[in-house]
Amino acid sequence: MAVDFPLSDTVRRIKPSATIAAATKAKELREAGHDVLSFTLGEPDFTTPEHICQAAKRAMDEGHTHYTPAGGTPKLRSAIAARYTADTGVEVTGAEVVVSNGAKHSVHNALTALCGPGDEVLIPTPYWVSYSDLVAITGATPVMIPTTLESGFQLQPEQLAEAITSRTKLLMLNSPCNPTGVVYPPALLRELAEVAVERDLFLLSDEIYGKLVYDEAEFASVGQFGEAVRERTVVVDGVSKAYAMTGWRIGWTICSPVLAKAMEKLQSQETSCPSSISQAAAMAAVSGPQECVATMREEFAKRRRFVLDRLTAFDGVSMSTPDGAFYAFFDVSSFFNRPLGGGRTVADATEFCTALLEAEQVALVTGDAFGAPGCVRMSYATGLDTLSEGLDRLERFLGLK
Repeated sequence: MAVDFPLSDTVRRIKPSATIAAATKAKELREAGHDVLSFTLGEPDFTTPEHICQAAKRAMDEGHTHYTPAGGTPKLRSAIAARYTADTGVEVTGAEVVVSNGAKHSVHNALTALCGPGDEVLIPTPYWVSYSDLVAITGATPVMIPTTLESGFQLQPEQLAEAITSRTKLLMLNSPCNPTGVVYPPALLRELAEVAVERDLFLLSDEIYGKLVYDEAEFASVGQFGEAVRERTVVVDGVSKAYAMTGWRIGWTICSPVLAKAMEKLQSQETSCPSSISQAAAMAAVSGPQECVATMREEFAKRRRFVLDRLTAFDGVSMSTPDGAFYAFFDVSSFFNRPLGGGRTVADATEFCTALLEAEQVALVTGDAFGAPGCVRMSYATGLDTLSEGLDRLERFLGLK
């Protein structure tokens, strides 16, 4: 007889990750013998650089296989602080850093330490799929602020001011942004930060793609906008994207030492500590040679240009230029309710992605999951040959070829 498990309200509230679900479906089809091209996961296709792998091997050989302090080793925390200072010019110390099991865990720690039932957390849309559910886990309420293709998917200060209520606790920002690739201009970021200070909000600034910026775009960390902003900001970063280390699961926060201690206490009860071996690898990443980052960024830039040139030539597809990360986020709503590949007709972006996968074995992620109906996300973190074939199939599906 099957047991009826009384699942908690927390688990019932949250949804599975849409990006992981799309990637899993593509993998299942591929394993069943289908020629599936997946552009779903936000994961570099590069292998972790050799000097980083060697650092992990040395750590194992030298017996560094035990628990570390809950918030990470002092050496790694200091190295992360030094890297942030070198990159931004903002002086921080290891006492302001907490190392976690990936940037997603870092976001969770920050939200759990600051938010609870009765609080509201503002999230500009489109947004990374996990944000709203990580807020919901705390008991707080995620409040979406829509941005548009016409505005370049950038939250404006007046929108932020209008969305704030007596219950608003925190604003989540992500620049460069997943899924849009938008990089907020420093002047606009500063204005948003000033509104947060004036209205007594905390800021969570997800900067995991900060080293992947292209052309003339300029990355800025929210922590650069003065002490009043810094003291109420939690910067989230990690090694996954810039150093091709998604599987190592190392992320971190940079924030007030008081808040850092609270998150370290929380983490001591959740995971005890991050992996000791992964911390050794992360140490080599942030304090070692940075040429590997530049090399990968150059390759991403080539792929980005190729994808942009192809997509902007598709009649009926519209998009803003992604200046960072490795995603193309584009509007396909003009193709709804009209015949597509195989005579299919779709009514929304979710049906579009399903039909594309069935007809052409191309996997994209629906914009519905990102709070952007009518759009889809394509990761270009894969080789040019795969991108070319995938775009050929998409073009055929749209009836443009």
